Amino acid sequence: MLDQRIKFRHLTCFLEVARQRSVVKAADTLSITQPAVSKTIRELEEHLDARLFDRSKRGVTLTDFGKVFLRYAGASVTALRQGVDSISQVRMQGGLSINLGVLPTVAASVMPNAIRHFKTLSPDTTVKVVAGPNVMLMGQLRVGELDLVVGRLAEPDQMSGLSFIHLYSEHISLVARPGHPLLADKNPDITRIREFTVLVPPKHAIIHPTVDKMLIAHGIGAIPDRIETVSTSFGRAFTRETDAIWIISNGAVASDIAEGHLVELPIDTSDTFGPVGLTTRIDSPISPPVEMLINAVREEAQRHHSAQAGAKG
Repeated sequence: MLDQRIKFRHLTCFLEVARQRSVVKAADTLSITQPAVSKTIRELEEHLDARLFDRSKRGVTLTDFGKVFLRYAGASVTALRQGVDSISQVRMQGGLSINLGVLPTVAASVMPNAIRHFKTLSPDTTVKVVAGPNVMLMGQLRVGELDLVVGRLAEPDQMSGLSFIHLYSEHISLVARPGHPLLADKNPDITRIREFTVLVPPKHAIIHPTVDKMLIAHGIGAIPDRIETVSTSFGRAFTRETDAIWIISNGAVASDIAEGHLVELPIDTSDTFGPVGLTTRIDSPISPPVEMLINAVREEAQRHHSAQAGAKG
């Protein structure tokens, strides 16, 4: 039987602490004091008669009980938010809304045409596009702030309670401006990138481990002159105006390469292929508009990569 003492504030506080893995950060996000967060979590644990978090100097981690409760607490808050949104939408006599999370590298390739096609099918549905690093997007999806995430497959420890639909695989590209000194050699030595400024993904970026492994495999140690960024707009502008080398997912620069604004260095990066797809919550039903958007993304991904394969052939 549901314990009537469990309130909405208990659930939102629990979800935020689980997402941030920190009482201090959760307090900042919720705009309440740290003692208030600790008290709320303690009350919830008492109501459930179970310890939900393990505390340490490094922060907090979910216990086995906490992991089980996370799945259902997130679904409950999501359902309540959807209910509140539906009332607001009826009052405004407007359409539905979809909160879509996308990696910046995916947003530039597949998503524009996919959303354009979706809007022809459902013009009254508002699509709210949120771009950011994969860890942030997965956290927002897990607590119901996002309905869907389009990006690379997350690490196994981040996929609990989530479902992944594979769309395609893409590789990492090393790109430079047309006329770059390295392009004078038909088979450039990848270790020569150390002679230039190199734009690389920061540690929180999902492709960071793949890029690190690639560099290590080619005998490249620490890059002395490096810029860490996930900004595709900055990376594009900086690379086109300087002799920098940009290491980035191919999808982020495919159109730039096709239009001749950037050139992919002829270096074998076939071992960097990774799956890109759609991630949803297992325990949250998919609404008809979200299902329509998923279909639009799948169709556009298939068309886009079939066209790329044809161009290469």
